[in-house]
Amino acid sequence: MSGEDRYFSGSVADHGFEFRETNMLAIDPQWRRQLVDYTHEQRPGTIIVDTSNHFLYVAYENNVALRYGVGVGLDGFKWYGSAQVDRKEIWPGWTPPPEMLQRRPDLPRHMAGGPDNPLGPRAMYLYRNGRDLGYRLHGTVEPWTIGTDASSGCVRLLPEDVVDLYQRTPIGTKVMVLDRIA
Repeated sequence: MSGEDRYFSGSVADHGFEFRETNMLAIDPQWRRQLVDYTHEQRPGTIIVDTSNHFLYVAYENNVALRYGVGVGLDGFKWYGSAQVDRKEIWPGWTPPPEMLQRRPDLPRHMAGGPDNPLGPRAMYLYRNGRDLGYRLHGTVEPWTIGTDASSGCVRLLPEDVVDLYQRTPIGTKVMVLDRIA
């Protein structure tokens, strides 16, 4: 098997849809979900995104974290700062923002949730001071983009990882998006 098909190994049923299961053997081990030693000063449960190194951490006690490999924004689309998860969706619909439609007029104006939707099986919507920032933690239909700068500012996870993260992330979870973590 070659090309993009090598990243898939079957399908997973989920809430009335099926998505292509990620072939973890095609994913570099560093991008796979794993518990790691991680020195931090955040409250347990805080999500920290290290955009330079393409990792998302869920902080736990005793300097441990659950680490996920992620895809982040392309140069010019990266953003940094704090937010919180104020909305979560299973099989979310996707409406490209006007700026994206200007760059890519071929995109649909709206896409219902489903296995071909670029947000994947879950999305967590990031807000600051009650305002939707337009950025999401979401799945991807392109697992080869994990570990790269590939998005318009959102944080992409493998479909299985975004389902896992969704279950661990209550509304109100603090999210820190950082450029570089020492």
